[in-house]
Amino acid sequence: MLYAAERQQRILDEARRHGRVEVNTVATELDVTPETVRRDLTTLEKRGALRRVHGGAIPVERLGDEPTLAARSTRLTAEKKRIAARALDEIEDGATILLDAGSTTGAIAELLPTDRELTVVTNSVQTGDQLAAHDKLTLFVIGGRVRNRTGAMVGEWAGRALGGITVDVAFIGTNGVSPEHGLTTPDQAEGTVKRAMVHCARRVVAVADASKFGVDHFHTFADLSQLDRIITDSSLDRTIAAAVEALGPEVTRA
Repeated sequence: MLYAAERQQRILDEARRHGRVEVNTVATELDVTPETVRRDLTTLEKRGALRRVHGGAIPVERLGDEPTLAARSTRLTAEKKRIAARALDEIEDGATILLDAGSTTGAIAELLPTDRELTVVTNSVQTGDQLAAHDKLTLFVIGGRVRNRTGAMVGEWAGRALGGITVDVAFIGTNGVSPEHGLTTPDQAEGTVKRAMVHCARRVVAVADASKFGVDHFHTFADLSQLDRIITDSSLDRTIAAAVEALGPEVTRA
């Protein structure tokens, strides 16, 4: 018998491999009741990994519908807070850090200490607004076109600004992580800005919950070899973590 987390990972892998899963088929293959499978699908849907349909489920990346920042901010909040808390260990006093737009990087912004002098660069409208009131932070907000779905500044202005700076550590969000395609995102404009962020940082730390692993989107913006660390949550399968680490970055399960 598989543990629930192992069973759910098997279901998710099957959905991504075949484009969908059916309750009765999975129940037979895993030797569990259909009710157990339905509960697993509900859990995976709450994680934002699957979308329930009649008789089964479809992986969200197949739907071509990128969730808004508001929607993503309500998913896996406990896991994102643990990832953010671990990310703070990567920040030294007086450091210059870059915070990408996104719900997990937004969780880092929420936890930044107010009693330390730091320089923060961000392309996030929400993060810029949130951190503007902190007296000890030196804040730079990168300009550009605002992508409403994510609140990210994108475009030529953003790319030009990033090309002229160097930061100690960049915290990068991503829609997908895989050994085959690295870090991926559905939007080309965001992918271009994320790629510039990777190039301007001395250290690159990707932050992504476990549901992002094994997912590939349209645009690759970083190879795994370009990353120093990936911080994820403790539900990530250790075998998957090892496969990612073999390509370069340390994987920390928070």
